[in-house]
Amino acid sequence: MYNYLLNENADIIYDGKVILTKEQVVEAIIITNTNLKKLNDITKESGVEVFEALGMRNLSGFIGEFFVSSLEQVSNKNLVKNPHQDGYPDLLLVDSPKAASYFNSIVEIVDGKLYPKEKSLFSPFKYGGLEVKATCGSTPSAKVMPKPLIGEQRIHILTGLDWKAHHRGTNNLIGIYWDFLDELPTICAVFYRNDLTEDDWGKIVRPKEGGGRTTSVSIMNSKGVKKMCKNWIAIIDNEDYINAFSNKKWIGYNVKNSSN
Repeated sequence: MYNYLLNENADIIYDGKVILTKEQVVEAIIITNTNLKKLNDITKESGVEVFEALGMRNLSGFIGEFFVSSLEQVSNKNLVKNPHQDGYPDLLLVDSPKAASYFNSIVEIVDGKLYPKEKSLFSPFKYGGLEVKATCGSTPSAKVMPKPLIGEQRIHILTGLDWKAHHRGTNNLIGIYWDFLDELPTICAVFYRNDLTEDDWGKIVRPKEGGGRTTSVSIMNSKGVKKMCKNWIAIIDNEDYINAFSNKKWIGYNVKNSSN
């Protein structure tokens, strides 16, 4: 189990209200990291390297889904996971009787399973919520140096954070940075911003005919990344990560030795 440093000036705030405290976020981090380790242990017994099987292209989304479920678990029923796979945002705000009643009216429960009635009711959700994106960051191109393999730590060669979204209106964003520690995917930092604008996102890149990408995507630009990092929520208590994120393009100071 890893320890995390907390930003005393930051919580997950939506529309002026604290939805998740920094302590709840760390609780969700620990749940996620623990479950990822359990998954690795169970599948290894069967001779399956689950993270190898998923591949780097799918791992960030996979870890993001784990974290969404963990945040729902610690939210005191203020948040529910969006039941539509293409819904927005990932976590729906049901922190009032009115919002909870509305949510219950747009789902059906059959044999204990919850089914969304139609996509338009969940994208966007009437009462809003929180979006979650995960990244392990970018590293130098393969022309410069070999790309790190699955299981290899990346922080020492990290060049950028590249949260991706399907549209430039994405806001109220919980951004995860994860890396491999002891060869296991581990959430190392969490950031949040509730004032992102279209200017914080790059232009929409549409899939090319015959290309590997199947959906349109926008990558957060350096201005948006700096904005996210200024409102860091939690960072792993590990000098490698503390020093890396002290870079002026990210947090800009040592979170352990500064009173910022």
